[in-house]
Amino acid sequence: MAPYAVGLIAVIAVLLFTLVILIISRFRKCPSDKVMVIYGKVGSNPDGTSRSAKCIHGGAAFVWPVFQAYQYLDLTPISIGVDLRNALSRQNIRIDVPSSFTVGISTEQVIMQNAAERLLGLKLNEIQALAKDIILGQLRLVIATMDIEEINADRDKFLLAVSGNVESELKKIGLRLINVNVTDINDESGYIVALGREAAAKAINDAKRSVAEKDRDGAVGEANAKMDQRIKVADADATAIQGENRAKAEISQSNADRREIEADADRRATAAEEIAQAKALQEAYVAEQEAEIARAAREKASLEADVLVQSEIDRRKVEIEAAAEAEKIKIRAQGEAEAIYAKMEAEARGLETQLVKQANGLAEIVRSAGGDPSAAVKLMIADKLEELVSIQVEAVKNLKFDKITVWDGGNKDGSSATANFASSLMRSLPPLNDLFNMAGMELPSFLQGKSETAAVSDDAEVAQ
Repeated sequence: MAPYAVGLIAVIAVLLFTLVILIISRFRKCPSDKVMVIYGKVGSNPDGTSRSAKCIHGGAAFVWPVFQAYQYLDLTPISIGVDLRNALSRQNIRIDVPSSFTVGISTEQVIMQNAAERLLGLKLNEIQALAKDIILGQLRLVIATMDIEEINADRDKFLLAVSGNVESELKKIGLRLINVNVTDINDESGYIVALGREAAAKAINDAKRSVAEKDRDGAVGEANAKMDQRIKVADADATAIQGENRAKAEISQSNADRREIEADADRRATAAEEIAQAKALQEAYVAEQEAEIARAAREKASLEADVLVQSEIDRRKVEIEAAAEAEKIKIRAQGEAEAIYAKMEAEARGLETQLVKQANGLAEIVRSAGGDPSAAVKLMIADKLEELVSIQVEAVKNLKFDKITVWDGGNKDGSSATANFASSLMRSLPPLNDLFNMAGMELPSFLQGKSETAAVSDDAEVAQ
């Protein structure tokens, strides 16, 4: 055989072996407690649409590499505890129905397809939460369509309605209902307890009535037996002439006793029935009274809660109004403070401007005086000299010498006292030269001479 033929055979053998290994490695078997979901390119539906997944339970399938993948759905039953509280019945009475449900993934082809589309990849607690929401909703819906008497008395009807509603909804996500167990049914108003008490009272009354009837039948049978015995004795005694009257008397007495016993039995049976009915009514009244007391307490608590809520609202309203008023006062005070600050700042700016202008004016005067501050001061005083002289003149201008009286003993020089007073008054005012000297200035010589002449003439005028 040629070498190339041997190599070709070896390559074909290797390829075949690889193909077999690949087929074996991609051939998957599904356990009995699981559903194998193959997804990817899995073919088409009969209507031509592409399938989302292929579900297999209890078998095997080949999973194409690259084009397909697979996962398992666990068929282990899932127990879900549902503690339903305050479910509203058709009578508008809220009841509590604690129960437990057992669900699992269905193996029906359509429902299994739903599970593959909606539950694949979810964890156990996520599936439990999803199923629990559906169960709670359907359980409330069933309770809303039934009376409490139906739910409490006919449990089979209630469970059948719950199973039908819940299972129809669970199928939409791929689950089936395995078992329903309602542990208890109770209500906060005590209605179910009152129904139980009523049923118990009725059963007790029926039992008492049955006992009374049996006692009555026994007494009647005993009386009939005694009557037969006495009648036979009376018949036997009647054969004897001597005991005929006595037998008749005993028979009459026996009849009277029998009628008395029958009347007493009837009276006791009637009394027992009336007592049983009275007790049943009393227990029903007590149950109704307890229910009314519970309802009144609940209404009282609701009213107290409303009053407390309204009081809290009023208190918060007062606090909010007080806070708003305080904020207004704060804003108003802040505005007034800002206004006062602005006013004082404006006055300060005005005073500062005035002082700056005065300083600028003084600087200009100093500059005009050749930079000599003392010369500048003399210029300022010279500028005010006319005003100072005017003030001196004003001091004596309005004096009326003809109205002045001076008491004096006369003068040696022959001058009058009034003239001396006026002359001394004029001399008390500082002369112009003195004013200049006090200011550090000196009048020109021609002003000094004029000033002395003017002073002498003024003294003469005053003396005249």
